[in-house]
This record gives sequence, C-alpha cells and structure tokens, in this order.
Amino acid sequence: MSAPFREATIEMDAIADNTRHIRKLTGTEVIAVVKANAYGHGATASAVAALSGGATRLGVAEIAEGIELRRAGITAPIIAWLLEPGETFELAAANRIEVGISSFDQLEAAGAVAGGDVAVHLKLETGLSRNGIAPGDWGRVFAEAARLERIGRIRIVGLFSHLSNTSPADDRAALARFDEGTRAAASAGIRPEIRHIAATAAAIDLPEMRLDAVRIGIGLYGLSPFDDRSSADLGLRPAMTLRGAVAAVRRVPAGAGVSYGYDHRTNRDTTLALVPLGYADGVPRQASGRGPVMINGRRFHVAGRVAMDQFIVDVGDSAVSVGDEVVLFGDPTLGLPSATEWANAASTINYEIVTRVGNRVPRRSA
Repeated sequence: MSAPFREATIEMDAIADNTRHIRKLTGTEVIAVVKANAYGHGATASAVAALSGGATRLGVAEIAEGIELRRAGITAPIIAWLLEPGETFELAAANRIEVGISSFDQLEAAGAVAGGDVAVHLKLETGLSRNGIAPGDWGRVFAEAARLERIGRIRIVGLFSHLSNTSPADDRAALARFDEGTRAAASAGIRPEIRHIAATAAAIDLPEMRLDAVRIGIGLYGLSPFDDRSSADLGLRPAMTLRGAVAAVRRVPAGAGVSYGYDHRTNRDTTLALVPLGYADGVPRQASGRGPVMINGRRFHVAGRVAMDQFIVDVGDSAVSVGDEVVLFGDPTLGLPSATEWANAASTINYEIVTRVGNRVPRRSA
C-alpha cells in the first residue's frame, strides 16, 4: 500500500496533552492561540483539542478567523487582536468575538456599535513598537473606555500586551511598563477580568509573566520556542507529521545534474527519489540541499533545489520504490526529522515551518 501522495497528520491528542501540560506548569488560565489556521494545524480541530485539554479561551489574529470558529460551533470566548483599518465591529459583536483595542479611534468605533455588545481587551504598547495604546495616550483612552463601560457601550474584559522575547531583562522591562499601565487603568476605574502578556516562552521561563492568563501558540503544537531546549526537554510533543510518497525513482550515473540550476551533481552512480512536495506546499526553498527526510527508516537530505511542486533525494544504493513513505518532519523522539531541523536548514524558525504548510496538503486528524 502506497503512502499518501502528500499529507500532514495532526495528532489532536498531542495538542490536548500539550495544553494540559502547560496549564499544570503555569497554574493559570490558558488562551489557546489558533490564528493562521492554528499555525498550519487546522483551526477548528486544534481549538477543540486545546479546549479539551483545559484551555478556556481562544486567540486569533483577525475577526474573520474568530467567525470561522463560531460557524464551526465553537462557543468558548475568542479574542482577535489585529484589526482592519476602519473596522466597525458589528460582525465581532454579532459573533461574540472579543477584540483587542490599540487606539482611541478603535475604541470609539467599538463604542458606536448598536446594542453596546462589544467586549474589548485594551492592548498596551510596552516596547515592541507594533500595535497597542501608546503610554502618552493611556489617560485619554482609559478615561473614555471607563465612560463607555459605565454607560453600557462596551465591556472591558482584559488588559494585555506582547513581549519581544529579546532577553529576560527586556521582558521584565516590558512587564514593568505593563504594570504601570494597569495602575493607570485602575485609576480610571477599569477593573479587567484578566491581564495577559506571556506567550509560550515567557509562560515557561518567567513565572512573574503569567498574570491571570497565558497565550499559548507554538507550545500548543508541541514545538519549542527556545534554541537551547527541545520539545522533549519541555515535556511537549510535536503534533504535526508532514509526509509524502516517492513519486518516481531514477538510476543515474556519476555527474548527473539534479533539479534546477544543477546546484547538485551526483558524485557516483546513484538512485534519485522524487518527492511531490515543494515550496507551493510550504517546503522552504532555502532548505535546498539541506532539508532532512526519512525514507524506509533511513535519513537522507534534499539534493539540489526545492522546486514549486517537488524535490529530489539522493538515496545512493538504498532500495527505494515508488509509493514508499517520505517523512519530512514529525516527532524527533520517534527518530523522525523535526520541524526545528528544517528551520535550521532554512535559516528560519520552527513556527514558520509548520505555519507555511500549504492548503494543497490535506490535513488528517489522528
């Protein structure tokens, strides 16, 4: 029986177990971040798995992502924090999506929604220089937010920010600014249900960052946010295995060119296996000549350039046939290459490797 032509298998039990582990480790509420199709793992199924593992809220980037979860029957609280210019928040209110407010204009728009049904988290700029209410605007925004809540136009659910993960010292400086903002909000009469600033790295390493909730993204999917510690070191299990099937086998002589540009030429008589996954499927072209794969229990590497739809593996004299399974990455404790190895081969991070897996690759829950 041949392996799937191309497929990403997602272990939903791993997502649930990772959530459970992080919740126990941090001792606080877990917001499961399922933005960008759950980092490539499938938003709805991943959300269900995380909630089953003890997450109590979901985080997405865009309101549309939250609406997709609602349409799939997800009822848990959802927060979206990257808002379109001119957003009016009617759809957010209608679908009970909590929104991250980063400016006075966004606050005004939220307060203008008919029925006063918008739940908000006020985002504070604490040093990342992205979105968030600047410290110079805190007084004005907090006063208006408190007024809008008093008259029933909005409901203030939370205060939050993002960390840079540059160093513990930088993150602690950001927390100090956040605490300053929290005190300013309290002076204006704002009493949020939750405060959250930590993502996976700070949630694990910096207990003081855990506050009332932690936002867990990469850790949910069993990958490490650290360069010096693996998933296994953190008690996490990678959820995604990316695999394909050998589509063609060719015996070639020494000196044969391999893939575009002949970046690789064979140095002996050898066998080449064609794998039907390419950069259209999320396999990084930057990993040409370096990305690891497993075929029939043996490790090999991409030979030559990754193309849009395929790449080649030089398997030497190993017995490889059409239909044999090729694993690009999965759980390294099972001896498989890891997403982190692919990230290193492409000079990027494991977040990008799993998130970029394309829509042409079917996801199968396991």
